[in-house]
Amino acid sequence: MSVSDPIADMLTRIRNAALIQRRQVAMPSSRMREAIARILKEEGFIVGYEVVPGQPQPTLLLDLKYTAGKRPNPVITGLRRISRPGRRVYAGRGEMPWVRSGLGIAIVSTPKGVMTAQQARRSRVGGEILCYVW
Repeated sequence: MSVSDPIADMLTRIRNAALIQRRQVAMPSSRMREAIARILKEEGFIVGYEVVPGQPQPTLLLDLKYTAGKRPNPVITGLRRISRPGRRVYAGRGEMPWVRSGLGIAIVSTPKGVMTAQQARRSRVGGEILCYVW
């Protein structure tokens, strides 16, 4: 099935899986989705991810992370797509956003690759703001 906005599709799949407390979520793989999964893993929002080869396209499996306790809650409490195909949102190197006063992250596509807004600030580069995660 073709999707007009694959990143929004990825975020929606993660959001829906977290709402029903699924441990894993599967989606078609792409380099952009793998880069976002890598950032989510590095920042501690997911346990891990794996790319499973297949036909006609590889599958990306994300292992979602939950808090410990009697009623486990998802670590990812919110996801928001910022730059959409109909309205691209860019930020310069001095305009990188803070998400939830530093409790969340902004994922940015820069000329140096996909990274968090904090990493982009340190690298002194701007780019397209893909999404917020908190």
